Amino acid sequence: FGGWAAASIAQSLVSIPSLPQIRAQVLITPILQFVNFLLPSQQQNKNIPFLTRDLMTLLVGKYLAIDLSWSDSMLTGSVIPPDKWMKYRKWLSSDNIPRRFWSQDTQPEFLGHFNEAAYLETKHIFHTEISPIIADDETIAQLPEACLVSCEYDIIRDDTLLYKKRLEDQGIPVNWHHVTDGLHGCLIMFDIKFLNFPCSMKMVNTVVSYIKSI
Repeated sequence: FGGWAAASIAQSLVSIPSLPQIRAQVLITPILQFVNFLLPSQQQNKNIPFLTRDLMTLLVGKYLAIDLSWSDSMLTGSVIPPDKWMKYRKWLSSDNIPRRFWSQDTQPEFLGHFNEAAYLETKHIFHTEISPIIADDETIAQLPEACLVSCEYDIIRDDTLLYKKRLEDQGIPVNWHHVTDGLHGCLIMFDIKFLNFPCSMKMVNTVVSYIKSI
Protein backbone atom coordinates (compact mmCIF):
# COMPACT_ATOMS: atom_id res chain seq x y z
CA PHE A 1 0.00 0.00 0.00
CA GLY A 2 3.04 2.27 -0.12
CA GLY A 3 2.04 3.77 -3.47
CA TRP A 4 -0.43 6.23 -2.02
CA ALA A 5 2.20 7.47 0.45
CA ALA A 6 4.76 7.99 -2.32
CA ALA A 7 2.23 9.86 -4.47
CA SER A 8 1.17 11.97 -1.51
CA ILE A 9 4.79 12.89 -0.70
CA ALA A 10 5.38 13.90 -4.33
CA GLN A 11 2.36 16.20 -4.14
CA SER A 12 3.58 17.74 -0.89
CA LEU A 13 7.05 18.44 -2.24
CA VAL A 14 5.84 20.34 -5.32
CA SER A 15 4.26 22.88 -2.99
CA ILE A 16 7.66 23.66 -1.43
CA PRO A 17 9.80 25.04 -4.29
CA SER A 18 12.77 25.66 -1.98
CA LEU A 19 13.32 21.90 -1.68
CA PRO A 20 15.00 19.76 -4.36
CA GLN A 21 12.31 18.48 -6.66
CA ILE A 22 11.65 14.84 -7.47
CA ARG A 23 12.90 13.84 -10.93
CA ALA A 24 10.24 11.18 -11.47
CA GLN A 25 7.68 9.11 -9.62
CA VAL A 26 7.80 5.33 -9.93
CA LEU A 27 4.65 3.63 -8.71
CA ILE A 28 4.33 -0.15 -8.88
CA THR A 29 0.79 -1.55 -8.49
CA PRO A 30 -0.16 1.29 -6.11
CA ILE A 31 -3.41 1.91 -4.29
CA LEU A 32 -4.13 5.60 -4.83
CA GLN A 33 -7.62 6.08 -3.47
CA PHE A 34 -9.86 4.62 -0.78
CA VAL A 35 -13.13 6.02 -2.10
CA ASN A 36 -14.38 3.84 -4.97
CA PHE A 37 -14.23 0.08 -4.38
CA LEU A 38 -16.65 -0.68 -7.23
CA LEU A 39 -14.16 -0.45 -10.09
CA PRO A 40 -13.93 -3.31 -12.62
CA SER A 41 -10.71 -4.73 -11.13
CA GLN A 42 -12.31 -4.77 -7.69
CA GLN A 43 -15.06 -6.97 -9.10
CA GLN A 44 -12.91 -9.20 -11.31
CA ASN A 45 -9.96 -9.91 -9.01
CA LYS A 46 -11.47 -10.09 -5.55
CA ASN A 47 -10.31 -13.68 -5.05
CA ILE A 48 -6.87 -13.45 -6.67
CA PRO A 49 -3.79 -14.05 -4.49
CA PHE A 50 -1.87 -12.34 -3.01
CA LEU A 51 -4.31 -9.52 -2.34
CA THR A 52 -7.85 -10.79 -2.01
CA ARG A 53 -10.77 -8.54 -1.21
CA ASP A 54 -10.91 -9.85 2.36
CA LEU A 55 -7.23 -9.15 2.92
CA MET A 56 -7.49 -5.73 1.29
CA THR A 57 -10.41 -4.85 3.55
CA LEU A 58 -8.43 -5.90 6.62
CA LEU A 59 -5.38 -3.90 5.55
CA VAL A 60 -7.42 -0.81 4.73
CA GLY A 61 -8.97 -0.91 8.19
CA LYS A 62 -5.56 -1.27 9.83
CA TYR A 63 -3.89 1.43 7.75
CA LEU A 64 -6.66 3.98 8.16
CA ALA A 65 -7.80 3.09 11.69
CA ILE A 66 -11.31 2.27 10.48
CA ASP A 67 -13.30 -0.34 12.37
CA LEU A 68 -14.04 -3.38 10.21
CA SER A 69 -17.75 -2.99 10.97
CA TRP A 70 -17.76 -0.19 8.36
CA SER A 71 -16.16 -2.34 5.65
CA ASP A 72 -19.39 -3.19 3.84
CA SER A 73 -20.35 0.47 3.71
CA MET A 74 -16.99 1.31 2.16
CA LEU A 75 -17.12 -1.54 -0.34
CA THR A 76 -20.62 -0.58 -1.51
CA GLY A 77 -19.95 3.16 -1.65
CA SER A 78 -22.43 3.98 1.10
CA VAL A 79 -19.82 6.22 2.75
CA ILE A 80 -19.75 8.58 -0.24
CA PRO A 81 -22.00 11.66 0.11
CA PRO A 82 -23.82 12.43 -3.16
CA ASP A 83 -22.20 15.87 -3.41
CA LYS A 84 -18.70 14.40 -3.07
CA TRP A 85 -19.43 11.78 -5.72
CA MET A 86 -20.60 14.54 -8.06
CA LYS A 87 -17.25 16.26 -7.46
CA TYR A 88 -14.96 13.25 -7.74
CA ARG A 89 -16.68 10.91 -10.17
CA LYS A 90 -14.96 12.64 -13.12
CA TRP A 91 -11.71 11.20 -11.72
CA LEU A 92 -12.85 8.03 -9.93
CA SER A 93 -15.66 6.64 -12.05
CA SER A 94 -15.37 3.34 -13.93
CA ASP A 95 -16.12 5.35 -17.06
CA ASN A 96 -12.42 6.26 -17.04
CA ILE A 97 -11.36 2.62 -17.32
CA PRO A 98 -10.83 1.49 -20.94
CA ARG A 99 -13.43 -1.05 -21.98
CA ARG A 100 -10.82 -3.67 -22.77
CA PHE A 101 -10.35 -4.02 -19.01
CA TRP A 102 -14.03 -4.80 -18.45
CA SER A 103 -15.19 -8.40 -18.34
CA GLN A 104 -18.62 -9.65 -19.33
CA ASP A 105 -19.56 -9.85 -15.66
CA THR A 106 -18.44 -6.32 -14.77
CA GLN A 107 -21.33 -4.33 -13.32
CA PRO A 108 -21.69 -0.55 -13.65
CA GLU A 109 -21.21 1.44 -10.47
CA PHE A 110 -24.29 1.71 -8.31
CA LEU A 111 -23.49 3.33 -4.98
CA GLY A 112 -25.27 2.01 -1.93
CA HIS A 113 -27.70 4.20 -0.02
CA PHE A 114 -25.72 6.95 1.71
CA ASN A 115 -24.99 6.15 5.35
CA GLU A 116 -24.08 9.33 7.25
CA ALA A 117 -22.83 7.45 10.29
CA ALA A 118 -20.46 5.42 8.11
CA TYR A 119 -19.29 8.60 6.39
CA LEU A 120 -18.46 10.28 9.69
CA GLU A 121 -16.33 7.28 10.69
CA THR A 122 -14.49 7.11 7.36
CA LYS A 123 -14.46 10.67 6.03
CA HIS A 124 -10.66 10.92 6.20
CA ILE A 125 -10.56 8.82 3.01
CA PHE A 126 -11.34 12.08 1.20
CA HIS A 127 -8.10 13.72 2.37
CA THR A 128 -5.59 14.02 -0.46
CA GLU A 129 -2.86 12.68 1.83
CA ILE A 130 -4.78 9.39 1.83
CA SER A 131 -6.37 9.47 -1.63
CA PRO A 132 -3.84 11.50 -3.65
CA ILE A 133 -5.66 10.85 -6.90
CA ILE A 134 -8.34 13.36 -5.90
CA ALA A 135 -5.91 16.28 -5.56
CA ASP A 136 -6.90 19.35 -7.57
CA ASP A 137 -5.75 19.83 -11.15
CA GLU A 138 -3.25 22.54 -10.19
CA THR A 139 -1.40 20.13 -7.89
CA ILE A 140 -1.46 17.26 -10.38
CA ALA A 141 -0.12 19.54 -13.12
CA GLN A 142 3.03 20.25 -11.08
CA LEU A 143 3.98 16.61 -10.60
CA PRO A 144 7.06 15.09 -12.29
CA GLU A 145 6.86 12.49 -15.01
CA ALA A 146 5.80 9.03 -13.94
CA CYS A 147 6.57 5.39 -14.47
CA LEU A 148 3.45 3.38 -13.65
CA VAL A 149 3.28 -0.41 -13.47
CA SER A 150 -0.03 -2.25 -13.32
CA CYS A 151 -0.88 -5.95 -13.23
CA GLU A 152 -3.85 -7.56 -14.93
CA TYR A 153 -4.74 -9.85 -12.01
CA ASP A 154 -4.66 -7.21 -9.29
CA ILE A 155 -7.68 -6.02 -7.32
CA ILE A 156 -6.29 -2.46 -7.32
CA ARG A 157 -5.20 -2.48 -10.98
CA ASP A 158 -7.65 0.26 -11.90
CA ASP A 159 -6.16 2.79 -9.49
CA THR A 160 -3.13 2.89 -11.79
CA LEU A 161 -5.34 3.36 -14.84
CA LEU A 162 -7.22 6.21 -13.18
CA TYR A 163 -3.98 7.90 -12.10
CA LYS A 164 -2.51 7.51 -15.56
CA LYS A 165 -5.46 9.39 -17.03
CA ARG A 166 -5.28 12.09 -14.35
CA LEU A 167 -1.61 12.73 -15.09
CA GLU A 168 -2.01 12.64 -18.87
CA ASP A 169 -5.00 14.99 -18.74
CA GLN A 170 -2.67 17.54 -17.09
CA GLY A 171 0.10 17.01 -19.62
CA ILE A 172 2.37 14.93 -17.37
CA PRO A 173 4.47 12.38 -19.32
CA VAL A 174 3.60 8.84 -18.29
CA ASN A 175 5.61 5.71 -19.01
CA TRP A 176 3.03 2.97 -18.40
CA HIS A 177 3.75 -0.74 -18.30
CA HIS A 178 0.94 -3.25 -17.96
CA VAL A 179 1.96 -6.79 -17.00
CA THR A 180 -0.68 -9.04 -18.54
CA ASP A 181 0.34 -12.10 -16.51
CA GLY A 182 1.04 -10.16 -13.32
CA LEU A 183 -0.64 -10.22 -9.94
CA HIS A 184 -0.27 -8.00 -6.91
CA GLY A 185 2.79 -8.71 -4.81
CA CYS A 186 4.67 -10.80 -7.35
CA LEU A 187 7.48 -8.24 -7.54
CA ILE A 188 8.85 -9.09 -4.10
CA MET A 189 9.39 -12.69 -5.21
CA PHE A 190 11.73 -11.95 -8.11
CA ASP A 191 14.72 -13.48 -6.29
CA ILE A 192 12.93 -16.34 -4.54
CA LYS A 193 13.70 -19.30 -6.77
CA PHE A 194 10.88 -21.66 -5.78
CA LEU A 195 8.24 -18.90 -5.88
CA ASN A 196 9.54 -17.00 -8.87
CA PHE A 197 7.02 -15.82 -11.45
CA PRO A 198 7.93 -14.70 -15.00
CA CYS A 199 6.05 -11.47 -14.30
CA SER A 200 8.39 -10.68 -11.40
CA MET A 201 11.45 -10.24 -13.60
CA LYS A 202 9.40 -8.35 -16.18
CA MET A 203 8.53 -5.78 -13.55
CA VAL A 204 12.09 -5.54 -12.22
CA ASN A 205 13.55 -5.09 -15.70
CA THR A 206 10.90 -2.51 -16.58
CA VAL A 207 11.61 -0.35 -13.56
CA VAL A 208 15.41 -0.69 -13.84
CA SER A 209 15.29 0.26 -17.54
CA TYR A 210 13.17 3.29 -16.79
CA ILE A 211 15.43 4.53 -13.99
CA LYS A 212 18.50 4.12 -16.19
CA SER A 213 16.80 6.13 -18.94
CA ILE A 214 16.13 9.26 -16.92
